[in-house]
Amino acid sequence: MASETDSAVDAQAAPPSKANIPEFSVSELSAALKRTVERDFAFVRIRGEVSGFRGAHASGHAYFALKENDTKIDAVCFRNVFQKVRSKLSEGMEVIATGRVTTFPGKSSYQIIIENIEPAGLGALMQLLEERRKKLAAEGLFDEAQKKPLPYLPTVIGVVTSPTGAVIRDILHRLSDRFPRHVLVWPVSVQGDKSAAEVSAAIAGFNALDAKGSIPRPDVIIVARGGGSIEDLWPFNEEIVVRAVYTSLIPVISAVGHETDTTLIDFASDRRAPTPTAAAEMAVPVRSELRRQVGDLTHRVEGGLLRLLTHAGQRLTDVARALPRRERLLEGPRQRFDHAASNLAGALTLLVHRQRTRLERAGAGLTKGPLLQNTQRRRERVIDLGHRMQLAIKRRTKDVEQRLNASTKLLETLSHKATLERGFAIVTGPNQHLIRHRTAVSAGDELQISFADGAVTVVAAGTPSRPRAKSRQSGQGDLF
Repeated sequence: MASETDSAVDAQAAPPSKANIPEFSVSELSAALKRTVERDFAFVRIRGEVSGFRGAHASGHAYFALKENDTKIDAVCFRNVFQKVRSKLSEGMEVIATGRVTTFPGKSSYQIIIENIEPAGLGALMQLLEERRKKLAAEGLFDEAQKKPLPYLPTVIGVVTSPTGAVIRDILHRLSDRFPRHVLVWPVSVQGDKSAAEVSAAIAGFNALDAKGSIPRPDVIIVARGGGSIEDLWPFNEEIVVRAVYTSLIPVISAVGHETDTTLIDFASDRRAPTPTAAAEMAVPVRSELRRQVGDLTHRVEGGLLRLLTHAGQRLTDVARALPRRERLLEGPRQRFDHAASNLAGALTLLVHRQRTRLERAGAGLTKGPLLQNTQRRRERVIDLGHRMQLAIKRRTKDVEQRLNASTKLLETLSHKATLERGFAIVTGPNQHLIRHRTAVSAGDELQISFADGAVTVVAAGTPSRPRAKSRQSGQGDLF
């Protein structure tokens, strides 16, 4: 019995005949596995760290692996998908990949064909942003010493933004309220895969314009867009945009997002505005305030000139008082002239008499003949020179007398008495102070008015009006 039982057990445990197992070729088995994997995992979304990433292949495709701890799966990102990746992949970066799982018969392995890949969560993006910021800062792209000053009043303002959004309307409205300027809008996409390239091209395009061309070159550039998530604002964190702002010869104002949003373009720009509206306020001053400042400065200049003229007039009056009178200036010259004129005729006669006596004495000792004739000719010449000298002295005396008379008449004409003779008058107040302006007179003041033939005393009535700041164009001038 035992032997029969053991035989039955052995018969049940024996494997089926190998002749019943279907036979596959290597190709058939690989194809069957591929169909099974692709059917069951047609579309998956997996999270993992990038491993073995070496950049794009010469063909434009990217080959790497996604791993978690010690487990990993090969990944392939073909060129048409890899070119659209917004965030630059790096070793160890945690990502979320979407695609389909398939097999690669050549290596007997399975892999995921990636159709979309992005950083896993906000933390990964912020880490990537911080690493890029440190890299660009180390190159000096954020140095404060490289910042360019904004023009006080730009003639042309260039705006890089979407032409259909609310941002451009806010900027134009604010510029119109503060100080209308000529605005050039370079339309770009402010979100998406093409945004970074279009923004950098717009900044370079504004810099390439000729200042004297048909399209004027802007004096300042505003790069603006509204708020959004970090993914929406990511084009303004791309290196191509940051480098375009840094190399711009035109000052750039960044106005990307709201006040709490920060992008790398904010560090490279010359000024950062919290909002697009604030960027417009930075670009131009307030015209009404500028007019008020100009008016205040004009008033200060006019007041300064008036004080300067008043001070100069007072100094001139003080100097005039210190000058000596005309009579004192002429006393000495007149006496010297009279003394010289009275002595001139007698001195001339005495000189001629002495010369004649000397000539006669010399002629008396001469004998007749050629020497006598020569002496006679010299005598005649001396007499002639004497007559000519008398005429010259008379003419010189007359000329000096005429010049002295002319100077005397000029002094008499310029004297204040002659001015009074022409119809002017001098007004003095208490203590004989000279009155120059109406504001120096108060109602009830006793004034003395001096005319050519005397002076009268009057009492001021009424309140004089305040003189106008502008100088008088006609009428009686200031006596002094």
